[in-house]
Amino acid sequence: MDNLLKFIVSVLLSLLFIRFCNGGEFIESKSFISFLVAIDPNNVLNVDRNALFSYPCYYKLHGVKCDLRSEEIIEIRLENMNLSGVIDAESLCKLSNLRVLSLARNKIEGTVPESISSCKSLTVLDLSSNFLSGNSLVLMQSLTRIKNLKKLNISKNNFTSSQRMMSLHALRRVTIKESSSSTTVSDDKKTNNHHVSLMVWVLISLGTVIVLVVLVFLYMRCVGTVKDKEVIKEVVDYPSPRKTPSDEVVDGVCNTEEKSSELYFFMEDVEKFTMDDLLEATANLTKQGICSSLYKVHISRSGVFALKRLKKLQVGFKEFSRTMKKIGSLKHQNVLPLVAYYSSNDEKMLIYKYQNSGSLLTLFEKGKWNFPWNLRLSIAVGIARGFAYIYRSSKKGNVIPHGNIKPSNILLSDNGEPLISEYGYYKFLDPDKSCLYKDNGYTAPEKTLTEETDVYSFGVILLELLTGKVVEKTGLDLVKWVKSIVREEWTGEVFDSEVANYEMYAFPLLNVALKCVDRLPDERPTMTEVLEIIEEIVNDQEDISPSSMTSFESTPGSMKHVYAL
Repeated sequence: MDNLLKFIVSVLLSLLFIRFCNGGEFIESKSFISFLVAIDPNNVLNVDRNALFSYPCYYKLHGVKCDLRSEEIIEIRLENMNLSGVIDAESLCKLSNLRVLSLARNKIEGTVPESISSCKSLTVLDLSSNFLSGNSLVLMQSLTRIKNLKKLNISKNNFTSSQRMMSLHALRRVTIKESSSSTTVSDDKKTNNHHVSLMVWVLISLGTVIVLVVLVFLYMRCVGTVKDKEVIKEVVDYPSPRKTPSDEVVDGVCNTEEKSSELYFFMEDVEKFTMDDLLEATANLTKQGICSSLYKVHISRSGVFALKRLKKLQVGFKEFSRTMKKIGSLKHQNVLPLVAYYSSNDEKMLIYKYQNSGSLLTLFEKGKWNFPWNLRLSIAVGIARGFAYIYRSSKKGNVIPHGNIKPSNILLSDNGEPLISEYGYYKFLDPDKSCLYKDNGYTAPEKTLTEETDVYSFGVILLELLTGKVVEKTGLDLVKWVKSIVREEWTGEVFDSEVANYEMYAFPLLNVALKCVDRLPDERPTMTEVLEIIEEIVNDQEDISPSSMTSFESTPGSMKHVYAL
């Protein structure tokens, strides 16, 4: 027993001696220095590379974080450091435990070598705002081989194929972050000095010796019971009885939340496709947000679809499926129909027909000088009709508010009909992740999900239609601006030049909009009441006939409406 203990202690001391004599970390030190020389050839970081060579983790280098136990580099955050070199991926990937690499906002040039896919431990990679070049598609194909990669930002560089067309196999593995994000550089206080690290290793080694001694002692005690153990093993290895049908049913019920769903379709006029078809299709990222991503997906035999990939949802499989089936049952000319949905514990996707005509925001941006009054009024009526239908279709106590009404979420059909999109899933978003209640100019002061808050957001859109001023993308507090004009009794100054020609009809609509954006939720009208008032305004217009349904022309004193009322 004494000889065994001496042997164990000698082995551990030998291992410690080898470690502290630059054994394993020699390669890591050399690799890190090679990477640093390539990325910072002018030594902007002012690093003493001779001191760094002994061991990087003992050198308090700003932005480099090491693991306390293994003393390996796990994070490199050299952001906004004026670095102007190239990326030496081969040396970088020899840092086998590197999890975070952030080189954002520098002047790094050249391409990102495909060998970066050898950095198997990477979970975060931020190369945004540099002068990197090359084919982004080739780069993405390399990066998808890093299975642990969760956050990626390569925006604001000189890559070609910037639309990032790739298969959904890749998209399910890696999230492309389009907008720049500021990451916090590790504080120097987190870097542990040599003495603390050495002390920790000594304590760990002594603890290991004690554990081994205890294990040897227990083993010696158990030697005499080997025969008994063999008898027990025979009993344990005896085949267990088969599960009864009732047992299988119970297992099925318990595991329901863990099961995945196939695509569930709602529209019969769409040729159905499978998840395999979807995963093999080419997807073009069109919009990226904190809580969702939107892709334009081409499926050869079925057409073009908009795929909404949802993130940060706080909902189980059953509740999500139940809600989507309710949304899928809605059929109205002013509500974008849900074609299908997919739901599993890991991922949730909504699929719609792709709308080529853009959105109300597109109309605001492109039609500043050609946005006639009749078209504005018809869009207002269409949106109100869609929301009135949604709320009439909901049972009391089971209402699903929209929660994100704004011009970019009002799509336009091929014949100019407004289509309410993005409906039904906002109630599942995590409010702590800045997904809900954004201060974007459309959110009601009370910041809740109710019909009253949807009415408020719709009121802001009415003000946009009347004033020609757009809140989205500008951040204008339109409600405050309009109320200040009205308070000064300069109400006629609210309207833009096109609407000013129809003041007689615009004033009642302005009155409705101001009621919708009342600070007190109880003072706001319902969607049904809003629709009734707007339809009365339309009925008061002159020269409305079914023959003018498709006309977008307008002249003062006349109105050719695009809807049959």
